[in-house]
Amino acid sequence: MQTTARIPLPRIMEKLNAYMDRRDYEGAGRLLTYWLSEARLSGDRQGELSLLNELIGHCRKSGLRKEAFTYIDDALSLLSALSLEDSPSGGTTYINAATALSAFGENEKALSLFEKALVIYEKDPAISPDLMSGLYNNMALAFQNLGQYPQAMDLYQKAMTLLEGLPGSAPEQAITCLNMADAIALSEGMQEAETRIQELLDHACELLQDPSIPRDGYYAFVCEKCAPGFAYHGWFAVAAELREEARIIYERT
Repeated sequence: MQTTARIPLPRIMEKLNAYMDRRDYEGAGRLLTYWLSEARLSGDRQGELSLLNELIGHCRKSGLRKEAFTYIDDALSLLSALSLEDSPSGGTTYINAATALSAFGENEKALSLFEKALVIYEKDPAISPDLMSGLYNNMALAFQNLGQYPQAMDLYQKAMTLLEGLPGSAPEQAITCLNMADAIALSEGMQEAETRIQELLDHACELLQDPSIPRDGYYAFVCEKCAPGFAYHGWFAVAAELREEARIIYERT
């Protein structure tokens, strides 16, 4: 009987994090594609699914649309082959695939997968608040991209409610504040909703200045993610400060 050789997933994730901490996206891509081939050769289908999920995210961040869609198809097919469609692993895969689809403008398709993930996550008490809030935030963005602002705002508020009770979630709360400010600006207009937008941006600044947040690679990623949001609302000095903070962290790491 052939024995399946498991790939060293924890060590792979450790190396992946090291690549991401120094923004070596090409290195991260090479690492993931190499081990995807190894997982397939050795018959490690669980490892293959994990790597497909990472590759979907990698392609989304790198703007690799064609490759992302290929990995999405592969991951969804593997879910079916492993009978994991209704499992937490299935929910995670649906979210990763939907987030990439939304980033590449396929918001209707994204929402159908987000809905599948929502059914799985909401009936599983073991799903952590940070995972649930991430689902709400990403699903809200798809609604927002389709101009369905009430649905987006409802999900953003659900995400914020969960995050406010979660220690160490200041970066994610800041991202949510900026998402809400964007949705309000698009639905009501910047001038008409100036006060509410100002309050959200102020709160996002306070959250990002929380001294308890580790100034690590993840914080640098959040700074880079938030900077365009501040710039969009005319807070150019804050955006510049965040980009500079990210640059310093990346140089240090």
